[in-house]
Amino acid sequence: MSLDVDLMVTQPTSVYSGNITHNLGRMASEVKVGIGSKIDLYTILWRPEELNFKFARDIADLLDEGWNILLSDPEKFKKFNPENGWGSYEGLCDFVYKYRNACWDNPDAELSVSR
Repeated sequence: MSLDVDLMVTQPTSVYSGNITHNLGRMASEVKVGIGSKIDLYTILWRPEELNFKFARDIADLLDEGWNILLSDPEKFKKFNPENGWGSYEGLCDFVYKYRNACWDNPDAELSVSR
């Protein structure tokens, strides 16, 4: 016979990390998603807590919808490319695509944003 003892601490582990310039905020705010298209991509990306989104599963399908909207009309959104050259339509599309995939792969992951 024996005794096994373990002290366990669960540490948060990042399963995805991404970064995008705030210069693309205006472009993201032009992408309306969700029921009645009342939610914009900006709020989903930069301020999910304002919509009470806490987990990746809460935003995954909205990111997919936003990504598809971005792809559906490149010229509409390219006019919001930052004049200073920091950020681009293509960069936002790529960011949303990767973030969406990470949310689908990790639906129980807690959202954490830093502005």
